[in-house]
Amino acid sequence: MESFGTRLHAALAERGPLCVGIDPHTALLEAWGLPRDVDGLTRFCRVVVDALGARVAIFKPQSAFFERYGSRGIAVLESTIRQLRDCGALVLLDVKRGDIGSTMVAYAAAYLDPSSPLYADAITVSPFLGVGALAPAFDAAAAHGGGVFTLALTSNPEGPEVQRATRPDGRTVAQAVIDEISQLNGGAQPLGSYGVVVGGTVGDTGHDLSRLGGPVLVPGLGAQGGDPARLRAVLGADLAGVVPSYSREVLSAGPDPAALRAAADRVLAACRAGLTHR
Repeated sequence: MESFGTRLHAALAERGPLCVGIDPHTALLEAWGLPRDVDGLTRFCRVVVDALGARVAIFKPQSAFFERYGSRGIAVLESTIRQLRDCGALVLLDVKRGDIGSTMVAYAAAYLDPSSPLYADAITVSPFLGVGALAPAFDAAAAHGGGVFTLALTSNPEGPEVQRATRPDGRTVAQAVIDEISQLNGGAQPLGSYGVVVGGTVGDTGHDLSRLGGPVLVPGLGAQGGDPARLRAVLGADLAGVVPSYSREVLSAGPDPAALRAAADRVLAACRAGLTHR
């Protein structure tokens, strides 16, 4: 199997630099006129897949919105992942897992092993227990052509307390995470499979991403306040491998499929402009 980085590079080139988050929270189900139950969840996901599955490069289902419905919700997540991949889209499962030892091995197998019903192309992980503790996820990704996005600089107001704390070597915690992920990519071409997450609202971070060699997932755009025209200020001059992510800005246009497609086209155009403007 081709590496995730290679597949992501091709998908972004073919379909454009856009990730659509699938966040079926109860308020959105109600806005779509759907019941706040598994039936509403199923119908919501079916509309998203039918409208956008063959058009968008990568989707980011938020696992929590499926987990809240128990085993039936997880079954919908499994089905949605399969349907999206059948449409030729990549799936980045937003689970933010991070643990140690055999527990992390189990998480890696759950999401990055093709034999698992929850198998996705890539996952998000949290480095709070140390980047080294995430090795089982990195190893599983390498073995099965998957990807891993590690939280580095997030948009939530509580993040800087930890992420921008200074280590004894003078680097921030976030910079140390970025540097460790950079080593994992090791000059992979055209794009490494190990990325970081940098919120679209963090502003000029003062952090160096130039040696990352892998993708940068940028959530927080659109309804959360991030502006694709500001991506260069947030990420620096090198915008190769940037994956802008939108959720509410696109999903709020539903349930009409044509409106969903129009919203996705609109934000994709904004992302293209933001990534090419100098």
